[in-house]
Amino acid sequence: MEMTHRPRRLRRSPVLRKMVRETRMDKSSLIYPMFVTEGTNIKQEIPTMPGQYRYSVDRLPEALEEVADAGVPSVMLFGIPDHKDACGSGAWAEDGIVQKAFRKAKETVPELYMIGDVCMCEYTSHGHCGILDGDYVDNDKTLDYLAKIALSQVQAGADMVAPSDMMDGRVAAIRRKLDENGYCTVPIMSYAAKYASAFYGPFRDAADSAPAFGDRKTYQMDYHNRKEAMKEVFSDLDEGADIIMIKPALSYLDIIRETADAVDVPVAAYSVSGEYALIKAGAKLGYVEEEKLICETATSIYRAGCSILLTYFAKELAGYMDKGLIG
Repeated sequence: MEMTHRPRRLRRSPVLRKMVRETRMDKSSLIYPMFVTEGTNIKQEIPTMPGQYRYSVDRLPEALEEVADAGVPSVMLFGIPDHKDACGSGAWAEDGIVQKAFRKAKETVPELYMIGDVCMCEYTSHGHCGILDGDYVDNDKTLDYLAKIALSQVQAGADMVAPSDMMDGRVAAIRRKLDENGYCTVPIMSYAAKYASAFYGPFRDAADSAPAFGDRKTYQMDYHNRKEAMKEVFSDLDEGADIIMIKPALSYLDIIRETADAVDVPVAAYSVSGEYALIKAGAKLGYVEEEKLICETATSIYRAGCSILLTYFAKELAGYMDKGLIG
């Protein structure tokens, strides 16, 4: 049979398949999210996220060393305070949980690049991501608080800040606050298109951040919308965002692709807690092969256009890259 085009020619051997691979991944693109809590000698497994833990600050270095040893270069910290109030004052306190964690991280594992999640939901008594006016989150009042949180994290040692609140104008407020205080070189990775998603459930257990009433649909995006995501992306870029993030990842691969095609900055994606939990639960039941599914889903996110991946499987993915199973 005469055939000019035979795509299978380039699939004949593992070496050849890897040579012509379109999507390439590297450990340098991985960010590992971690949870820190008040107290001492705490390494507490998160029930809805098996294999993930809450660490007290004194136990954090051992966990960070594991991350560094795996070859994962970057960590994002989420704090779980003892005290919560209406304005989330623990989020910007000098002795706040995440501030203490950043200082400890820089003292003990300085080679890791540390990123601060800038939000209020873990710190407010009502569990919402901003300052309330009755039952409504007041966008403009919240901006000053977010800027204070970002500044406090950078002063404690954060190398980058990542606002996840979805308030309009928060990137500009944070950029202005950082610049005024001499931190003009600190980048902002904006959760630009963050959807109101059921995939966040395990995280809310992990961070004790579920809203006390209502939901977050007045500020997080409606998952029916595609064009609105691009409006959010370009708004954040205009305000000074250096990196754009899409969250969640797997159900929003179309948004990642469209964003990557439209912008000239790095595009990050957050493979969130629910995605992690589904794979873990399916593997435990014997329904799926965990290793293969981790590799396939991560590759799909990169293939969609992501160049930076936040994932609870960061350490595993780094190991799979070392083994040549992915990358």
